Amino acid sequence: MLALGLVLNTLGIGLFCWAIFALAVYALPFFVALSIGMAAFQSGAGFIGALLIATAGGALTLVLGQVAVAITRSLALRIAIATVFAVPAAVAGYHVVFAVSQIGVSSLAWREVFACLGAVCIGVTSWTRLTVLAETRPCEPGVVVENPSLSAIIKRLRESSVKSGLTARQRSLV
Repeated sequence: MLALGLVLNTLGIGLFCWAIFALAVYALPFFVALSIGMAAFQSGAGFIGALLIATAGGALTLVLGQVAVAITRSLALRIAIATVFAVPAAVAGYHVVFAVSQIGVSSLAWREVFACLGAVCIGVTSWTRLTVLAETRPCEPGVVVENPSLSAIIKRLRESSVKSGLTARQRSLV
């Protein structure tokens, strides 16, 4: 029983850490949604209305941030947008790691060290998740950039159709 308990505790802590890292990108939209929802509720929108407004505000924040990072050509502006998303994630990561470290660490100094390391790790994870998918584009207007992954897929499809013995008409459709 003791071994089973240790294994299940390890899996639970691992699942909790995965959830923290997976949800780190959504810290800013959550804070925006919470602020908008509280303001709407206090102004008399009711529970359902505040919930709908908060959900729309959080989703809009996330979509606008991802679109802004994707279409912006300036590297400095991309870094600034990703930093706006990463700072609330780092603050949330600090508080989560500080609270979890109270379980097993009695020294306040070590809890602070772990919390700061957690804040850095979660902030960097959030920043990376926003910027890793955004590729730089050429600055010249009117230049067509070919997607290399798409052309490689089409080339492989054509090669496989030749090998499989398709007719010329069927290959032209590919």
